[in-house]
Amino acid sequence: MSNDTLAWWATLCAVSVLNMLAWALSAVAVRRQGTVLHPDILGFRRWQLLLSAGYVLGCAYRSALPVFDVQRLCLFDTWLSSVIVGRSVATVAELCFAAQWALLLRAVANTAGSRTVWRFSAALVPLIVLAELCSWHAVLTTSNLGHVLEESVWGLCAAGVALSLWAMRTRCSAALRPLLLFCSVAGFAYVAYMFGVDVPMYWARWAADEAMGRPYLSVAQGALDASTRWVVSHRWDDWKSEVTWMSL
Repeated sequence: MSNDTLAWWATLCAVSVLNMLAWALSAVAVRRQGTVLHPDILGFRRWQLLLSAGYVLGCAYRSALPVFDVQRLCLFDTWLSSVIVGRSVATVAELCFAAQWALLLRAVANTAGSRTVWRFSAALVPLIVLAELCSWHAVLTTSNLGHVLEESVWGLCAAGVALSLWAMRTRCSAALRPLLLFCSVAGFAYVAYMFGVDVPMYWARWAADEAMGRPYLSVAQGALDASTRWVVSHRWDDWKSEVTWMSL
């Protein structure tokens, strides 16, 4: 393994360990608050804790066993690094993440009395399910157009979340406003990255494939290919284009 690739992989693993430790501390905090919090608030925090476990563990798995899906590249020669396994883990993790935001939006909407944001919170997970279907289509067929659609849906959902939190910040308690402000700013930064970097990257890849007349797989062919074929590469040049989004 090249030094650059090894350093990147070690960083991913180290961050994953820190994330799991932070989750464990959060679990301890929620448990200690169990006797003093209102049952509704405690229930909300327990759901957030459970869903965040799915996301943290999914990210840790994908960090330990990185996979470049369309190219079928991985760092380790094992079926656990196959695209079909890695994409399945990522799907569960990303749906957990979306459900966390939906719950947070609903709670803030109830506090602020916003029916519009409440309705958006109800639509958030179905929209991300659509994004996941686009992702699976791209991964199985190897057509990056699916990733263009997937990342566009994610970006639009993030824009909706950021705008909702920004609009409701003045209608919530003063104690909650710094959190809403931070999440809004982070959300807008994410949207800028998605539409400034990520979506154009996948569009360029798809356009290049179209220009070369690249043949795509059928969904059935892709399912077999993603389950049985993986290419081990330790070269930095093969991974560097994916480092930013995988690390974030």
